[in-house]
Amino acid sequence: MIWRIVLLALVAWLLGFGLFMLSLGKPLDAQKTDAIVVLTGGPGRIDRGLQVLQAKDAKRMLVSGVDPDVRPGELAAEYKIDRGLMRCCIDLGWQAVDTRSNADETAKWVTRHGFKSVRLVTTDWHMPRARMELAQLLGGDVDVIGDGVRSRPNWNVLFREYHKYLVRRIALWTGAG
Repeated sequence: MIWRIVLLALVAWLLGFGLFMLSLGKPLDAQKTDAIVVLTGGPGRIDRGLQVLQAKDAKRMLVSGVDPDVRPGELAAEYKIDRGLMRCCIDLGWQAVDTRSNADETAKWVTRHGFKSVRLVTTDWHMPRARMELAQLLGGDVDVIGDGVRSRPNWNVLFREYHKYLVRRIALWTGAG
């Protein structure tokens, strides 16, 4: 009897991991949204957000999770952002320190601006959990569209992220979240 339970749990875990792998974020083709949200923490994320903003596929961009010591002028110099674009269309969020607080910071920003669609830019392996967290806070009022930045994660990264995803999914399902 115990072996059946263990086997069933193992099969469920493997199927879940397979579904997780299928849900990894992929780059999004040109698609218009009201806003872009870039979660800091991985290479290529800010570059991707800027590319989308400069293509005018969105009106405004939030960079969430910026180090409190980084000033707008420093970010503009680092990424060669035109000052006019920086002033009109790019907001920096200094409050977030992890995925959950990224979602909280983003949800407040989205609500304050009244956006109805958001392009979420983060690394491909981070997309399922980041999107789940943000969609949970925004409810069904805002369309969250993932735009994954391609990476080459090793199995260790994927297993760790899958388990973080599982823990948060269970916490949200049970209301402990």
